[in-house]
Amino acid sequence: MLTGFQNITKVPELKKRILVTCALLIVYRIGVYIPTPGIDNQALSAIFASQSGTLFGLIDMFSGGALSRFSIFTLGIMPYISASIILQLLTVVIPQLEKLSKEGELGRRKITQYTRYGTIVLSVIQGMGIAVGLESVGTGGASVVYAPGWGFRLLTVITLTSGTAFIMWLGEQITERGIGNGISLIIFAGIVARFPSGLVRTVTLIRTGEMSLFIGILILALMVAVVGFIIFFERAHRRIPVQYARRIVGRRVYGGQSTHLPLKVNTAGVIPPIFASSILLFPATLASFIKHPVTERISQALTPGSWPYESLYVAFIIFFCYFYTAVTFNPVDVADNMKKYGGFVPGIRPGKKTAEYIDKILTRITLGGALYVSVICVLPSILISRFNVPFYFGGTGLLIVVGVAMDTIQQIESHLITRHYEGFLKKGQIKGRRT
Repeated sequence: MLTGFQNITKVPELKKRILVTCALLIVYRIGVYIPTPGIDNQALSAIFASQSGTLFGLIDMFSGGALSRFSIFTLGIMPYISASIILQLLTVVIPQLEKLSKEGELGRRKITQYTRYGTIVLSVIQGMGIAVGLESVGTGGASVVYAPGWGFRLLTVITLTSGTAFIMWLGEQITERGIGNGISLIIFAGIVARFPSGLVRTVTLIRTGEMSLFIGILILALMVAVVGFIIFFERAHRRIPVQYARRIVGRRVYGGQSTHLPLKVNTAGVIPPIFASSILLFPATLASFIKHPVTERISQALTPGSWPYESLYVAFIIFFCYFYTAVTFNPVDVADNMKKYGGFVPGIRPGKKTAEYIDKILTRITLGGALYVSVICVLPSILISRFNVPFYFGGTGLLIVVGVAMDTIQQIESHLITRHYEGFLKKGQIKGRRT
């Protein structure tokens, strides 16, 4: 592995791409600390400290702390992700978009352009909602907004929308000129930036005697085990054997080879826990604005760590794993493409029977992937609430971090092997995942 890192400096293009990626990520992290004008940041930080168990806490995690600081990158990359998911869902419903997605590079560019427009629209809506909401938030009878009114609202909308557009541009520049997926790396940088504070808290607890050294070592071992568990399942896939019929065209023989169709155990990625968290944290967010006995009881019942919350969390994760897999993976299209190129699964009739066979296998392995994602996401809440163990290194954030790291290392390794340099592993290659 050390040889693989040393070989990076021997490839000028790869070295340049990594430096560009690091520079753009530094620009992003600097922007997180630039405040939006017109806000009392100290009073707002105190308010957000009490919102860690709501939807604001989830958004703050993905924005790398930009929301709690109310910086120019407060909205983060979430509007872009939301627009992308909406476009994916509409592709299934609207025939024109489905046709456009199958037109190759030109179709993908048009869908990307629609995603950008959708990002701006969502940013404007969210920015206006945040501006109006902040005018009614205050501490000690004083508003956190210095000068409420339409001037503040328009300034906030323009600032936050421009910040999201700039982050979107940074992500595209990283993808084009850097290494790895730019949007994923921006989310990665925001989550990783919060890890040192969790590590400092754990060390502080050990020094003050609130937690024993044995528990600290146990947490470290558990963190390593969880990372290994995630890597194992993210690389896991079911191989369906595929045989291609031999065809003779003139004097040349085509096909006749055997290959396989890999089906990932976790096809849906990290989308299901994000959706599940957003739905379950909405009542707590609503209760923070609407003071009513009903909303307060619902909020207390759906507190992270309680059995109703964790039960519903697991149920929603399993549901969205199946739902998102059904949206993004169509066994009928896969079976038709195999049949078109003369491919077939041994012992299975091409066409409808092949699609049913693939769907049956996908349904089985998706259950295993859903349970795996549920275990990883529920583990931190159980350790913190039930055993009072400060485990900060699990959940959706760790899933994203490990997945993006694997995908980025895979791309670096591909550059090295293409130029006849040794990769990170002598035996086999690192297989990434779709993010």
